[in-house]
Amino acid sequence: MEEVYLFPGTFNPIHNAHLRVAEFVIKNGNADRVIFIPSLVPPHKTSDTTFSEHKLNMVKLATNGKNGFEVSDIEYELGGKSYTYRTVCELKKRFGRDKLFKILIGTDAFRKIESWYKTELLKDEVEFEVFFRDKNFNPHEFDYLKEKEYRFKFMPLKFEDISSEDIRDRIKNGLSTKNLIPKEIEEYIRDNGLYKS
Repeated sequence: MEEVYLFPGTFNPIHNAHLRVAEFVIKNGNADRVIFIPSLVPPHKTSDTTFSEHKLNMVKLATNGKNGFEVSDIEYELGGKSYTYRTVCELKKRFGRDKLFKILIGTDAFRKIESWYKTELLKDEVEFEVFFRDKNFNPHEFDYLKEKEYRFKFMPLKFEDISSEDIRDRIKNGLSTKNLIPKEIEEYIRDNGLYKS
């Protein structure tokens, strides 16, 4: 069965840790490709939809020319709040239900998985590949989700302490983002005057 790796996220902005997660999957997983899916309106976060085009542009820019990386604007097509279950259902129509869909997700987001829209249905449609977003991580804290029949495994990928929120704060305060985001994203943010306020 062909595996389709999906990487949904706010990507506000996309950063080097995001890219390394996808690179790890291409190199060490069964994936020939990873599909980045920037959200239009994240359900769990406040978001300015006028800014969404910038997020999509930055994801396209950061992934351009990288082997196996694709970008989908499906959540922009669908409109409204970006619910992963709705996105997966639409992608299964397009790709076919014979594919195994795997979602790349950080431990911080996976902790909240039971609050996601139609999570009881989503867990039957996908498997989760979970990457570390904590320094002192205890995998057993997620054992209860296995009992609830969520299918997931943890990626043996070293934790990187990079967050989009920290990057936004650094830009706002005039601090360096070197080694946190790709150079072309630094240039895009500067050229478009993003995250200044």
